Amino acid sequence: MKKTIMNALRGLLIVPVLGLTVGLATVSVAQPAQAFDQSITDGAGSAKGEGQSPCLFGGGECGGDGIFKTITNVLLFLVGAVSVIMLIIGGIRYTISQGDSTAITSAKNTILYAVIGIIVSLLAYAVVNFVLSSFVQS
Repeated sequence: MKKTIMNALRGLLIVPVLGLTVGLATVSVAQPAQAFDQSITDGAGSAKGEGQSPCLFGGGECGGDGIFKTITNVLLFLVGAVSVIMLIIGGIRYTISQGDSTAITSAKNTILYAVIGIIVSLLAYAVVNFVLSSFVQS
């Protein structure tokens, strides 16, 4: 049973990795490479994000979401799906425990950790959206 669950989780993790590699391969650079005769102020402006493509973060003339927001959305979906599956598995284990105290404790821990996983993923999603909306110029 454990081996089957682990194989299913590995299969679920391969899909976003393949999607992200294809997505990262299609990201294009907005400006061509410039000569090396830039001044210090140009370097400071680059550190502030001037002259860089907003497509990586989303917004601007690109439209749609950036790659960071896309990655966050995909990971949140995966964590949510795995958490729901683990909640179902914990409920089934709790139902078929037949009064065995160790099986009941194990099932309750599975349910508890699934709920904690959902809460942590939602908080991470909120933090990433806050950071992206605070620091990215539209």
